[in-house]
This record gives sequence, structure tokens and C-alpha cells, in this order.
Amino acid sequence: MIAPAEELGVIMPRRKQSRRTDVKDIRSILRLTHESGLSVREVSERLGLGKSTVSTYLLRAGEAGVNSWPMPEGCDDDAVLERKLFRQMGRPPRDTTEPDWQLISREMKRKSVTLLLLWQEYREAHPGGFGYTWFCNSFSAYERRLRPTYRHRHAAGAVMQTDYAGQTLPLIDPDTGEVHAVQLFVAVLGASNYTFAFASLHQRLPDWIEGQVRALEYFGGVPASIVCDNLKAGVAKALWFEPTLTATFAAMAEHYDTTILPTRPAKPRDKGKIEGAVLIAERWIIAKLRNSQFFDLAALNAEIARLLELLNAKTMRHMGKSRRELFEEIERAALKPLPVTPFEYAEWKTAKVHPDYHVAVDRNFYSVPHGLIGRKLDVRLTQRVVEIFQDHKRVASHVRSSQRGFHITVNAHMPKAHQRYADRTPASLIANATKMGVNVAIMVERIMLDRRHPEQGYRSAMGILALGRGYGHARLDAACDRALAIEATTYASVHSILKSGLDQASPAREPNRPTPTHGNIRGAAYYQ
Repeated sequence: MIAPAEELGVIMPRRKQSRRTDVKDIRSILRLTHESGLSVREVSERLGLGKSTVSTYLLRAGEAGVNSWPMPEGCDDDAVLERKLFRQMGRPPRDTTEPDWQLISREMKRKSVTLLLLWQEYREAHPGGFGYTWFCNSFSAYERRLRPTYRHRHAAGAVMQTDYAGQTLPLIDPDTGEVHAVQLFVAVLGASNYTFAFASLHQRLPDWIEGQVRALEYFGGVPASIVCDNLKAGVAKALWFEPTLTATFAAMAEHYDTTILPTRPAKPRDKGKIEGAVLIAERWIIAKLRNSQFFDLAALNAEIARLLELLNAKTMRHMGKSRRELFEEIERAALKPLPVTPFEYAEWKTAKVHPDYHVAVDRNFYSVPHGLIGRKLDVRLTQRVVEIFQDHKRVASHVRSSQRGFHITVNAHMPKAHQRYADRTPASLIANATKMGVNVAIMVERIMLDRRHPEQGYRSAMGILALGRGYGHARLDAACDRALAIEATTYASVHSILKSGLDQASPAREPNRPTPTHGNIRGAAYYQ
């Protein structure tokens, strides 16, 4: 077996590390070759370049007519030498008309539009024009000149970015003269820069939700996503990969079928569009209103709306069109339609089900199915409705009560034993008794009147009505007649009369004997 070269003491030459060459290296290659007469290998070792690199530059120089030292006149300039050696290969274009890069930039914001499609349309208009590679490189150069910090090209309808302005607006309380610092909510569409602004008293969750809803209504549609600041009112955990939204903000996104994408803290480039829109809004709205006084928030928002219309109608220098024109041209049709009804602001709370199958919400008590006793449920509160959810499934819904301390109960939520008494009222019991006979109705009414609270007589009255199913309505009516005659107004007395058959004996009183006078007893004539 042959031993490795290192073991035999043979020193192997190391491979040269390639490096990036420049025009200075090309001049050195030409000088050492034509003036010093060095070979390709010697020039390679002297300059630390690969032999193939040296050969390639000498070949290009020969093709360009630069094969002597000193170099021909005019090649002293680096740019001229570089153009000679790296001239464009292939057939030069017959038509050197350049595309309208502003138009190309606007068209690229439309859905499904590509540079290849735009180049094909350009070549249809200019058959002898530039090639596709030149077209792409030139457009990239235009974009870099237009926005040196360019990062995103937002497709039409793809995104709406929202945030609050750093500056505030003064609002004077007409009663006390106190000046409040009013917040300016700003929203902008990514493709057209179409801008919305709205003043609110605070940056709390209701104000944040109202700003989002008003912006969507102003734009007349819904984008695919909403990129927003990680405001604590709307974002519970501002994580980049898995942000956690507050329940109300998440419900708003679900209502409008859009996606919320909170930005990272202290990363303004994540929402570059809104950063620029806020700056423009501060200059175009807040600065222009610096000498104005407002005593009403509605009047302030009316003036903001007027300035906003002027801003959106102003022609942007770098685009050659206004924000409204771009919006109507490329973005309005790309937005999803608004839902039939706007989002209704709601608060979310967590409540534990009490042993009486009710949850305490806003000092009232609302029922849920009794099988959920002891569970923690999510409660959604609007101005009109209280909705209760378990694992995102609604288990109860009630009309919200404006009073305090009331129990709002749905009978279906009760256990079977409780439902038996849920629909009982004095009027319903008397109405059922009337169907069995006049005397039965009088007996039921007397039973409830003789108790301190009518509810205390429910069981006795229900017991008497149950006797009608076993003995028949006629016998029950006769038994009640005999019991009333002897003032025995109890369930036990009526049951005893029926069991002993006394209801079938001769009447205990004359048929025409008047009912005892009592302010709360209607008499037999009432039930006939």
C-alpha cells in the first residue's frame, strides 16, 4: 500500500484561495503580461489569482482590442475599460424606448401580475425593444432609486396597517375649560396608500375596535390581513410567531373574515406603510389644526374628514396619481365585501357557574344548563345581549337586563324537578282548576289566599289538580264543594272526602247558599 504523501515528507502545494477581482487587477494583469512579459502562471502566482481568471481577462482584453501596454488611448478611465471588456453580448435592441416605470410599478401591485407578463406586453408594443433580463434589472434599479429602504411590495387588497399617531389633538371641555389630549387613529392600505384618520378620546379597547371598524367602512371593503401595532388593548401577547389577541379583537377579525398580524415591539419596519402614513397625517392634519379650538369630538372628526379628503386627492409626486385614484384603479375591487352588519363591540369575561346554575354578570344572574354547575365559562357582553360560551360553543343567550340584582332564568336550563314548578303562577293554577269545575277553582284560589305567600300554596293546589286525574273532574268538583262548605280548604281534606266517597253523598249544603263574603274571593259566578 502506498503511504500518503505527508508520511513520505513530501510537501504538497496549497490551492490558491480565489478572491473577487476588480479593474485594478485587470490593469495589473495587462501590465505584467505585455510590459514584463510574464506567463499566465507567473501572473497568477504574482497576483494570487487563478490561472483561468487571468486567461479569461486576457481573452476579453484581446477581443476588445486592448492587447498592449500602455493601453490604447481612452482606456485609462476605469468605466471605459470595464465597458470594453464586459460589453453586452448578443444583438443590441433596435428599439431603445424604455418602459414607463411608474406604470410598471403600479401594475405590479395588482393581483397575479408578474414582470414576465408586463415585459411581454412591452415587447408587443415595442417588438425591437429590450430583453427580459434587462427589463427585470432596470425595474429593480428603479425600485431601489424610488425607495432605498424598500422591503415589501403589497398586492392590492392584501393588507391594511393601523396605528395611533404619536402626537395628540387638544379638545376643550365646554363646561370646565379643561383640555383633553385626543388620540388620532390612522389606517392605510398597502398598495394604494389610501389613508383614513379618526379621533378618539382614549386608546382603550373600545376606541381601538371602533377605529378598525370605521376604517373598514371608509375603505368600503376588507383586506386579507390587518397589520397593527402591539397595543395592549388588542394584543395580549405580542409574540412574532404566535401572537395572542384579546377575545374582542379576535372576534372582530372573525366577523370581518380577516387576519390580524401584530408587529414586533420596537420594529417600525414591520409596519413601514403606517409609519409613513402617521407622519403624513401629523403634518397634514394635526399641524394644520394646531391653531384651531374644538369643544366637541364630532366637530373635530368632521374637520379631520375634510382634511383627509384633501390628502387623499393630492397627487403623489413619485407615483403621478393621487391616493384616491390609485385606490379606485387597483385596490377597491381587490377588497373583500363588508359583512351585512357591522361588528358590535362586546366585552368578554370569565364567570363560574353557581350551584343554582346561574352566572353573575354585571350584578345580575343569568342561567345556563344545570349540567355546567361549577364550570368556568366565557361570557360575551354587548349593549343588548349576554352570550355564554363553553369551549367556543354558545350554551346560553339572554337579553341583557338594565336593572341590578335580578335572576334571568330559562326553564330549559333547570333540572326536571325544578321545571315542574317553573311555570306555575296563581293565575295559571286557577285557570287549570276552572277547566275541572267551579268549586275546584274556588278551592285553589282559597288555598293560595290562606297562605302568607301564594307560592306556599302551589304544592297543595297542584295536589288537588292531580286528584282530578284519578277521580275525575265531576267527583273532584263535588268534593271541593263539600270541603268549602265545612271550611276545610286543604289538600288532605279534599283527598279524604274523595277516598271515603263523601263527595257522592247528599250535598253538604243547599245549592243556593251564598259564598261567604270575602274581598279576595270572586265567587262561583266568576268562573261560570
